[in-house]
Amino acid sequence: MTQQERKLWYTFLRNYPVKFYRQRTIDNYIADFYCAEAKLIIELDGSQHYSEEGEKYDLKRTQHFESLSIKVIRFTNPQVDFRFEEVCIAIDDEVKKRIRVG
Repeated sequence: MTQQERKLWYTFLRNYPVKFYRQRTIDNYIADFYCAEAKLIIELDGSQHYSEEGEKYDLKRTQHFESLSIKVIRFTNPQVDFRFEEVCIAIDDEVKKRIRVG
């Protein structure tokens, strides 16, 4: 896991009230974080995601996940580094939209 993935996992997702899995394989792809109950994938994007090739690959992956009715939300590494609370709130809001928590 990257530094940002470790931060998100150990500080927020690991003890979140709805189960998240890290580095979960779904078909031929690996999701950074996956919540089966909410049908939600969280992806953290480092610099490799901003090349033309990386963007095409990410689009293909996202379309595949969406074909399985799984929503993908993305955050950049700088968002995790400098706006961590906002990232956590956005994840929490999305999970609550998709399922009833609590």
